[in-house]
Parts: sequence; structure tokens; C-alpha cells
Amino acid sequence: MANVHDRAAARLDWTRSALGDATLTLEPASSDASFRSYWRTHHHGRSWIVMDSPPEKEDPRPWLAIGERLAATGVHVPAVHAKDLEQGFLLIEDFGNRLYLSELNARTADALYSDAMDALLLMQSRMDHRDLPPFSHQVLVTGLEVMPEWFLDRHLGHTPSCDEWDVLEAAFDVIIRNAQEQPRCFVHRDYHSRNLLVVDENNPGVIDFQGALAGPITYDLASLLRDAYIVWPRERIEGWVESYRQRLLDAGMINDKVTRARFLRWFDLTGMHRHVRVLGQFYRLWYRDGKPGYLANVPTVYHYVVTVARHYPELADFVALLERHAEGRDLTQVAAA
Repeated sequence: MANVHDRAAARLDWTRSALGDATLTLEPASSDASFRSYWRTHHHGRSWIVMDSPPEKEDPRPWLAIGERLAATGVHVPAVHAKDLEQGFLLIEDFGNRLYLSELNARTADALYSDAMDALLLMQSRMDHRDLPPFSHQVLVTGLEVMPEWFLDRHLGHTPSCDEWDVLEAAFDVIIRNAQEQPRCFVHRDYHSRNLLVVDENNPGVIDFQGALAGPITYDLASLLRDAYIVWPRERIEGWVESYRQRLLDAGMINDKVTRARFLRWFDLTGMHRHVRVLGQFYRLWYRDGKPGYLANVPTVYHYVVTVARHYPELADFVALLERHAEGRDLTQVAAA
């Protein structure tokens, strides 16, 4: 506990020094699935966020470097007022508490998603992705394999047989080939309603971009529209997907050989990659890291995986495998050790 208290004291001392106010206090601003934490303070009628990113666990430099480049494209990312990279403290712009998640509803969704897609197009068309780590074959495979380990084996208590591994690998091959045939671009990796904030100017405010890769053009679109935290009717999603395809066509990012049907397949199966990975990752966050907060969202993710896969005959055996072992199980309840 001493280290926690030492860290808190260092964080407060640094914030007071950075803003020149020895009376400042800090309050939690948001949680994170990583070792990073966020704290809010107030000074002269303005609020600020302190990002605490312990360098030995969550190096703040990638966040800073990518943020500077994103800002240059016109995307609204938090401006940095002060930084201490040795300690891992940054004083940054406060976007407030209006997460897209709490603001999205049937009436507001078209406008909010239009803003988010405008920002996404800026990232994809103006951000040089060539020096970013690639969303490589190995990254794609490793992401998918989290699911059998942590969902099937650790949570459901089922170790796949050799025949079942054949089914899993055949499905994974379909998903991976789909990702690899798409144009490459900047990929935020977590472009969803908990990482977008409604702000008054240049909406949305975009956060949590430090894990960016160079990868498939539909990845962030799938993160946005097939969000683990909010669900829309398929017809509405497909309308938004088509509107983004038109944006990409107009920007010269794709050509007219990328038909509506082809782009939708890209989107669907890229979303499958994300959701298969997250299905394992949410359980890993609990069983390995002791973070139960994501379990409530597992049914949504599982629903995405099976309902999208049903649209593609080559994934029928994969759906059957999942349903055979998950049917009748409460996916939000942790298994005994």
C-alpha cells in the first residue's frame, strides 16, 4: 500500500507545482483497463485532467507522440499543458463527462455518429500510418486465440478437441484473410462510445489512442458501430456503414470496385475479429487481472459474434461450436477457480 500512497502523493505534488497552486486536490476522473489512471482538478474556474501513466508499466510517450500527430490532422485530442515523462504525469485538457455512451439515443445517433465518422476519415486520410506497428498476421492470430483460452477453456471449462480446433482455425482463417485484403490505414483500435466525448467545438473529443496500429480500413468503423456498450438494429448500422463507404469513395481511399456488399463483408468480419478477441479479453481482465467491470457487457459481445457469423455460411460450424458450449450458461457469472 505504501507504493500506492507514495504515487498519490507524488501525483498531487506534481499537479500543484504544474498549476502553481498548493491548495489543489484531485478526484478520480475515469478508470482504465490498463495501469493508467485519470484524475480531475480545478484551478481558476477551469478543470484539468491529470493522466497518471507509470512509465515502467504504461509508457506515456506513445500517447503523447500519437496525440501530437492526430492533433495536426484536425482531430480533437486532449491538448497537453504540462508533462513529466520521467514520473509519468501529464496535465491535459478536460473533455468533461459527456461520453458518447450516455449521449447516444435513437434521436441523436445520426448526428453524433456523423461527427465521429468525420473524425475517423481525418485520421484515416491524413495520418501517416507507415511507421506504426502493423496489424500483422501474428497480431490477428494472437487476438483471436484469446477467446478459446479465456472464454471456452477458463470460463466455460471446455478444452477444445482436435476437431474443434480445426473448426476454430478455419473460422479464424476466414476472418484473418478478410482483414488482410483491405487497404491499410491508421487504426485507433478502441474507437467506441467510451473513448469519444461530446464537446462544444470540433466534436468529438477522442481519447485512448496510444495503441494505434496500421491496419484494416474497417476496423475502427466496426469498433464504433458494433460497440460492446450500445446496440443498434442491423438495418441502421448498415445505413451508417454505407454512408462511410461513400465518404471513403469521395476521399479516394477506396475505388468503386469496393461495392456495398464487399465493404459490408469487410466490416462484418473485421468486427468479428474484434468481438472474438474481446470475448476472451473481458474474461482475462477478470480471471487474470481481477477486473470484473466488463463481465456485464459479455452478452452483447457474444450476441455480435453469433448473429454476425450466421450471415456467413463458412462460419456455420464456428457458430455451432460456440452455441454448443455456451447455451444456457450465464455469461456474466464468473466460474469457480
